[in-house]
Amino acid sequence: MGSYRICMCFTREFRMTEAEPPPDIEEAFKKYSEGGSHMTAEELQRFLVESQGEPGATISDAERIIEQVLEKRHHIAKFTRHTLTLDDFHHYLFTVDFNPPIGPQVHQDMSAPLSHYFIYTGHNSYLTGNQLSSDSSDVPIIKALKRGVRVIELDMWPNSTRDGVHVLHGRTLTTPVELIKCLKSIKEHAFSTSPYPVIITLEDRLTPDLQAKVAQMVSQTFGKMLFYPESECLKEFPSPEELKYRIIISTKPPEKYPEAKSFKVNNSQKGKDSDEDVCGEEPSALTAHQEGDDKSDRYQDDEDNNDCDKNLHPAEPPAYKRLIGIHAGKPKGGLKELLKVEIDKVRRLSLSEKRLEKAVESHGMDVVRFTQKNFLRVYPKCTRFNSSNYKPLIGWMHGAQMVAFNMQGYGRSLWLMHGMFRSNGGCGYVKKPDFLMNMGPNNHVFDPKAKFPVKKILKVKVYMGDGWHLDFKHTHFDLYSPPDFYTRVGIAGVPADETMEKTKKKKNNWTPVWDVEFTFPLTVPELALLRIEVHEYDLSESDDFGGQTCLPVSELREGIHAVPLFNHKGVKFYSVLPRVKAHQLYGNSY
Repeated sequence: MGSYRICMCFTREFRMTEAEPPPDIEEAFKKYSEGGSHMTAEELQRFLVESQGEPGATISDAERIIEQVLEKRHHIAKFTRHTLTLDDFHHYLFTVDFNPPIGPQVHQDMSAPLSHYFIYTGHNSYLTGNQLSSDSSDVPIIKALKRGVRVIELDMWPNSTRDGVHVLHGRTLTTPVELIKCLKSIKEHAFSTSPYPVIITLEDRLTPDLQAKVAQMVSQTFGKMLFYPESECLKEFPSPEELKYRIIISTKPPEKYPEAKSFKVNNSQKGKDSDEDVCGEEPSALTAHQEGDDKSDRYQDDEDNNDCDKNLHPAEPPAYKRLIGIHAGKPKGGLKELLKVEIDKVRRLSLSEKRLEKAVESHGMDVVRFTQKNFLRVYPKCTRFNSSNYKPLIGWMHGAQMVAFNMQGYGRSLWLMHGMFRSNGGCGYVKKPDFLMNMGPNNHVFDPKAKFPVKKILKVKVYMGDGWHLDFKHTHFDLYSPPDFYTRVGIAGVPADETMEKTKKKKNNWTPVWDVEFTFPLTVPELALLRIEVHEYDLSESDDFGGQTCLPVSELREGIHAVPLFNHKGVKFYSVLPRVKAHQLYGNSY
């Protein structure tokens, strides 16, 4: 068994009267300054190594920190002294630019196949709001790319004159946006945040002549950025490192095509390349004995729907097919066929959140085996009209690389997604834990349903909060008194690890001091996310929201650190910051 100790504090920029240093900070300063009034670079270096879990910290690192703190706080003092006072030390620890809770660098191995990574994935990336009547635009695509999203989804439909291609959510009141506009915006902003590849998943409802136009548009727009596979069927996906600054197209390869004149998509079926389920048709439970008889499959895959077979012919546009770097599609049959792992071929399979739930009930380990080599994309069920999201952990627990989210669907589920992809320098690719990739005797793999012993103990100490008075009006929370803040702290992860606790409320205080420690035993810490929310207690109405953050436990740095808080949309507050202290020991493995 291990332990992972974290002490947390919330604060804002030190523009007004600073909060007093908590007792733990005073004790640390006294200990490492040996009772003096100033801390030298040598003493700070010892603090970094022994208390902050930075064994590689050097005297030069400590000197640089002192210089930065004095530069920000004392423009003249930096020329007259090279030590920190207690207030300087306090400021350093509680400033996120100096002392963040997780490292900003890409540190994981990026040379493994793409299928070995969780990938930051968007769903209906062009929608500005709900799934039924919002506008389609390139603006949410740009926002997603700037946040680090690496998979962009575009639904392609013929325009009204059937001579051009629009992007929109078909058979709804959503307004269209031209495909070429989306492609140009992707090219311009794809690598503004991360150098690792951007995957464009295309939902295709087009005739062969329009597919040829798409091939021309994509080729001309991206040019040498576009990844062309060396062979039609890849045996293994390339690595993120190999594909830096490249664009990858993923869709279902064309096989048969309706005659151009008679091509029609009616309201009872999806387009040929659709990976989405049809509204009102949630898949029924599948068992090992009735997989092949599930009629709901024909609503999810048009290769099982023969309504238009009489108009099909094999005219295939080679240029369009050659663009496809990651082949998608669902084989006919039940779950065994869907999850079949082929020796000489890799592919992408898409399942709705509902169907994934059904699949893992009876075939959980088969899902894990499939995702060790192939892509699994999970997408929201179609009844989420308001662009809400589902719980992402069920996909991650089973190795699903593309857990597709509505990035405009604000709420706790999206906060978890933001938290997961703060990992690995926020580059949009997070290496899956080894246990999801390991194959044991008799083809045994990780079983998410199994019970595991506690592997780590995470201790979180919430010190205090400060700075809301800088970002909110004094009447924002209460008209006639200061706010009554409390903090909720917990874990999102496998079911055995999930929990949520809270502090007592601190009445009438813009700078609450909670000074409370929580203990969380973790069985699968590699998939655990630390959740923190601040709320303001309201007796007569629902409590007001004061900020939130979500952090991957595996990335938390030891020691005391500052952590930014975000609003409900995931935008960082200008001033609000938490602080953390961590200690980690390792115990049992799986």
